[in-house]
Amino acid sequence: MHLIIREKNKVRLNSFVEWLIYMFGYTIVFILVTSLFKSVIIEEKRFFIWSFIIVLIISMLNKTIKPVLVTLTIPITALTLGLFYPLINVFILKLTDWILRSHFDINNFFAAFFIAILLSITNFIVEKTIKRLIERLKKNG
Repeated sequence: MHLIIREKNKVRLNSFVEWLIYMFGYTIVFILVTSLFKSVIIEEKRFFIWSFIIVLIISMLNKTIKPVLVTLTIPITALTLGLFYPLINVFILKLTDWILRSHFDINNFFAAFFIAILLSITNFIVEKTIKRLIERLKKNG
């Protein structure tokens, strides 16, 4: 398995490695959030496994449902100057809560909103880290 993929004039990180980096970052966010908020509950038995399952479901929903929601809510997002966008992330979190039933509960809207913001920040940090890693690998050959 190659860490870096070179295609024509483009260099990118292996998709699986990139996916693992995102999953690791999101799982850490969920572990931190459950220690900060009592209104976010992840089943205590197999806590780390459930945290990873939550992240997997969010990842799948972000790839499937989120693009449709973003497209449908472009007018509202434009009118609110982008302030509506985090509510899409809150919807994804609440949908994950609904899918997992008793294994994952977010009982407070503000906790869900805070998690959505933390996930966005994590996403930004991971993207920047991946870009820097690719640039460093380009320089080293």
